Amino acid sequence: MDFSSKLLENAVNEMSRLPGIGKRTALRLVLHLLKQPKENTAYLSEALLHLRNDVKNCEKCHNISDTILCGICNNPKRNPAIVCVVEDIRDVMAIESTSQFHGLYHVLGGKISPIEGIGPRNLNIDSLIKKVKNGEITELIFALSSTMEGDTTNFYIFKQLEKFDITTSTIARGIAVGDELEYADEVTLGRSIINRIPFEQSIRG
Repeated sequence: MDFSSKLLENAVNEMSRLPGIGKRTALRLVLHLLKQPKENTAYLSEALLHLRNDVKNCEKCHNISDTILCGICNNPKRNPAIVCVVEDIRDVMAIESTSQFHGLYHVLGGKISPIEGIGPRNLNIDSLIKKVKNGEITELIFALSSTMEGDTTNFYIFKQLEKFDITTSTIARGIAVGDELEYADEVTLGRSIINRIPFEQSIRG
């Protein structure tokens, strides 16, 4: 791709670093920004800078937040004894959109994947085990995607916690095997939360 401007080329190269954005899409986005009023680009730049510099991780659940504790953990109407284990914030948003879950979350920050060099120590698993040890949790719901990595992560956590007196369940397989949670429709995902099954039953099946 030949560029008439080095500034344009640099902007396209940076934009194309984003996941799912190829050079052609990056060029289209950059040209769109050039056609907009300058203040629009300034608003975007300012929003991204504020995000990068000021965003926090909730100290309790590791969700992305503007404050030390996220709005979900700070909500007195939520049940802190039931915790839903998810991969990242996109899964929190997907489950919240169903309005069927009223407990708290624990965001792992990924899944165990030896191929990608991601082990248990790279995830927020120790803090989850600490919550269980402290008696804060009565039920743990595994809501990772139904992939090999998701199932491996679920099983690893289950083995770490099986000696504790808590209920472990997993969302019902209304979600097709291999699907990511964020792409499930709200009705299917909501029913999967409501009709969750004991985790031991899921690994026998």
